[in-house]
Amino acid sequence: MWKASIIFILVYAALVITKHYRWLIAWAGIVVALVFGVLEFTEIANGINWNVIGIFAGSLLLADAFVCSRLPEALSDHVINWSPNLGISLMLIVVFASIFSIFMDNVVTVLMVAPIALHITKKAGVTPVPVIIGLAISSNLQGMAILIGDTPSMILAARTQMDFLDFFIYNGAMSSYMTAKIGIFWFVQLGAVAGFVVLYYYFRKEKRKQELIPVTPVKSWVPVLFLALAVIFLSFANIVDPDFVWFGGVSCIVMGIISVIYVRMRKLHKGLTISLPFDWETVGFLGAVFVLVYMLEKRGVIAVLVNHLGVLEGASPFVVLTVIVWVSVIVSAFIDNVPYITAALPVVQGLAGTLGVHPELLVLGILIGSCMGGNITPIGATANLAAVGILKREGNPVSFVTFIKIGVPFTLVSTFAAYIALYFVYR
Repeated sequence: MWKASIIFILVYAALVITKHYRWLIAWAGIVVALVFGVLEFTEIANGINWNVIGIFAGSLLLADAFVCSRLPEALSDHVINWSPNLGISLMLIVVFASIFSIFMDNVVTVLMVAPIALHITKKAGVTPVPVIIGLAISSNLQGMAILIGDTPSMILAARTQMDFLDFFIYNGAMSSYMTAKIGIFWFVQLGAVAGFVVLYYYFRKEKRKQELIPVTPVKSWVPVLFLALAVIFLSFANIVDPDFVWFGGVSCIVMGIISVIYVRMRKLHKGLTISLPFDWETVGFLGAVFVLVYMLEKRGVIAVLVNHLGVLEGASPFVVLTVIVWVSVIVSAFIDNVPYITAALPVVQGLAGTLGVHPELLVLGILIGSCMGGNITPIGATANLAAVGILKREGNPVSFVTFIKIGVPFTLVSTFAAYIALYFVYR
């Protein structure tokens, strides 16, 4: 148990120190665990959730094909042209990025929408900082809204056997005695609306009429069909595969491969202004994190953590939820939320059983906290780093303090709105 704990802590510390080579650091930890006999080779394959890996990899391929269709650009151009003034136009760019990040990788969303925002702000002679940061943090927030939106949501679904539809209407995957309730999607939307109010503060004074921009032509609607088919398959996954073992991953991979073949055959990727290489490193990192957390569970570390959290016994469900949410926010503001939520989910599930609290309350609470916390700092999420990098290249370098002046109020308001609503529904 102690060897497993030390290895995991060292890996985590290395991930905090550097954002580079995450997959290599995580797999190095696994190699060390094998050398010291903490893990066996057979446990590596058992520890990886192959269904989530398939959903994640397939979603990346589908998102890339979706971008190549040029539909997102065309829709954003229409939204801007319909806006009555510059302030509304900038706000709608943020909302647009937020909506599309429900289905696409957050970094891809930022890379796709940022050039449009930069073009508008340059023409108007206003600073692009609030809108570029705004679209990054709004994209991060919406990533947890559905199963395929972001990695933490996929990890949550794997751990709790929630299916695609449970994110909209939850039917008691964790508690057979719980009646149907609204899902995490709606709490995220409530948090998003609250966050948009904060962001509009930065655009409210821009009352100038926005000039019309040329609308990007849509190259093909077929990638949209592939994405829709993947969503439909995921919606029925619980019928075909009630244990969340294979169907979601296989269907996403198949649809993703078909969509990429179509894009290449039609040469839709030609002339695309952003590079869309397949993210093998994140896939490898996610697999390694699954193995490391599996190691903690098998060696009894998770059980010990749950016992120590028994100090919360006697506290009200609201206090327990509040502690979990805001600790998750603080932790995720500075370190990657993927290893955090993977390790923390079994802990809070055990804690819910110990304290007699609905597991849904704590599990969804930790998802809210760990995903929204990344919006506080420029290092809290990869999309934030991408946004800061874009601003620096455009001659608008952003300091840590400048970022948190926008990130902190956005995170506080959106998190508070989402988790308070969660408590009143799931208490």
